[in-house]
Amino acid sequence: MKTFLVALAALVLACSAPATADTSLPMGKGLPVLVKAAIGYVEVSAFDENASTFRATVDIRLRWEDLRLRRPAAEANDPPRILRGEAALDEMKRIWIPDVVISNQVGEAAPAETGLRIFPDGRVEMLKRVGGEFSTPYDVLHFPFGQQELQVHLALRAETTSQTALAFDQDDLDFSRPGANARLDGWALRFVNLAIEAQPGWYGASHAIVTASLGAVRDPGPIIASIFVPLLASLLIPLLAVWLNRVEDGAFQIETFELVNIIIGGLFAVIALNFTVNSVYEVLESGDNPINRLFALNYVTLAISLAVNVLLFRFRVVERAFGVYVQEQFYLFLTWAIPLLVLTTAAAIILVALA
Repeated sequence: MKTFLVALAALVLACSAPATADTSLPMGKGLPVLVKAAIGYVEVSAFDENASTFRATVDIRLRWEDLRLRRPAAEANDPPRILRGEAALDEMKRIWIPDVVISNQVGEAAPAETGLRIFPDGRVEMLKRVGGEFSTPYDVLHFPFGQQELQVHLALRAETTSQTALAFDQDDLDFSRPGANARLDGWALRFVNLAIEAQPGWYGASHAIVTASLGAVRDPGPIIASIFVPLLASLLIPLLAVWLNRVEDGAFQIETFELVNIIIGGLFAVIALNFTVNSVYEVLESGDNPINRLFALNYVTLAISLAVNVLLFRFRVVERAFGVYVQEQFYLFLTWAIPLLVLTTAAAIILVALA
């Protein structure tokens, strides 16, 4: 009787004791452990083009299976255990959680909200809401047209791809979308794309990364009004310096210095506009983009106009080499050839940016 009572007491104590924490890899279904990832954009509050960063609040959802968390068959149809806040954090210390970090977060993240759902069949769903600033590639090749991608990178920090793999399915794609109230001034938010890639690690190992890319299309109207219109208008200045002269009996009627003054004024106007644009959009200073191409076209057109004024109007190089008649016809040719070449090039630059 005494032995029976001792055994019963030990059984009661064992049942009442808390479950032993097991944070090792759940290998019940073999390796690698499949973790499905999804990222929803709750809100996007700002986008800094010069720093190539944006501020946002995102929901990160991870799903996996851990057969060690299965409940008895009698509880198979029970609802999942739902844990939030401190309760979820305490549970995360007792079970295996994928060591996933946001690899492109800038600075400190805002306090995260965490939730867990543990299903009777061992499926686990972790949901974390994170706010902060994120770096993202910024492509100025089609500025201010085209689509910009606001990216969030989730990376497995500890486990290699042979231990843990990231994946997504249709349900994850449905979850990954901008929130109903997500707005970004001057931009129209589109769809979220997910992509999986591997990042090289130590000793030939690799770690999985899932990238969520939220498409954003800029409203180009303000940029066209403030930059493109002045740039195209400034192209007319050197053209006027050619058009304004006139020929009578093979002789030019306007003095060269008057037209050169127009060219110099146009040069200072382009330099001032270039400085202003680069002050506001520092990211455009280097690299190939439509704005730099149009500025280059302005400088080239000014140089051509100056060369026409100096060589043709001032020193009459063509007249001395071929005669008055050839000079007059050459000038008439330039009055339409230069504008056609310049305006066609400007249109091509804009069309390439729109492509």
